[in-house]
Amino acid sequence: MIVVAGEALIDLVPSSQGPCLDGQLPALLPRRGGGPYNTAVALGRLGSPTAFCSRVSTDSFGEALLNGLRSGGVDTSLVQRGAEPTTLAVADISPDGSAGYGFYADGTADRLFTLPPELPATVRALSLGTCSLVLEPGASAYESLLRREAARGVFTALDPNVRPGLIPDPDAYRARFRSWLPHVALLKLSEEDALWLAGRDAAADGGPGSATGGDAADAGTDSGRSALLAAAREWLAAGPAAIVLTHGGAGLTVLTRDGRELAVPGERVTVVDTIGAGDTVNAALLHRLDAHDALSHAALAALGDKDWEDILRFAARAAAITCSRAGAEPPYATELAA
Repeated sequence: MIVVAGEALIDLVPSSQGPCLDGQLPALLPRRGGGPYNTAVALGRLGSPTAFCSRVSTDSFGEALLNGLRSGGVDTSLVQRGAEPTTLAVADISPDGSAGYGFYADGTADRLFTLPPELPATVRALSLGTCSLVLEPGASAYESLLRREAARGVFTALDPNVRPGLIPDPDAYRARFRSWLPHVALLKLSEEDALWLAGRDAAADGGPGSATGGDAADAGTDSGRSALLAAAREWLAAGPAAIVLTHGGAGLTVLTRDGRELAVPGERVTVVDTIGAGDTVNAALLHRLDAHDALSHAALAALGDKDWEDILRFAARAAAITCSRAGAEPPYATELAA
């Protein structure tokens, strides 16, 4: 079983990407979301035995979130409940389909997560990331879960999915991120997040960063790529066996601890929006790694180039399907088999 730990929230997504013809604001449509939540649903749809570990409100949004997990075949026995409201994330969709978010998370249920007992012996992998590792007091509990389960040999995957607006002290967060790396087997990052974590943010670059953190354009410059690769090598030396970088429509790259670098292109698709695309990549990577019997640090390090090409292409196909429809709607296994 794969356990995904982290927040479940409601995305409020504009019903249209531009102003309404009558000058009114577009309606906000509630959609189930949260990076870890989306990852769990995507794993369930792909057919991986999956459990979700979080704290979910008893309000109507919380019930809808649990129903979404159950309908996707995800085990909810590790979900804690609370009377506090569900976190809301208001999405701002750009003309190219990329999304930025404003969060309403004060006093919400998911951030009051507490460390659960040791996970079941059937758990082979633990995936964490996004807001849950930022917002206290829950962040410290999730961090403790990462450290404890890694120490007992559980394969761990981390996607920081950086939300700069929630991080009051970027340097402190970057230091905390580095402290997690000895306990992480697989690190997945967008190139924007990698640049932000490497310190290539607005202050460092002399210009504004993107809504998701970092400057995407900087990755295409020689200095930006050099900074990204140098940071990635430093992170690999700290613990992970591999880092997977996503480049939006340009595809994915894996960097391995033994110095290999392999890239695959993205799948061409008409993008509706990118909500949940990175979360789908997380799920697809874990699902395909399991198919290669590579849910261990040693097995991950031993994967060959052809194995990685298969894994990355599978993730690219899965993410493309998610981008082709509105909201975080990851594909089912049958869609990828076609």
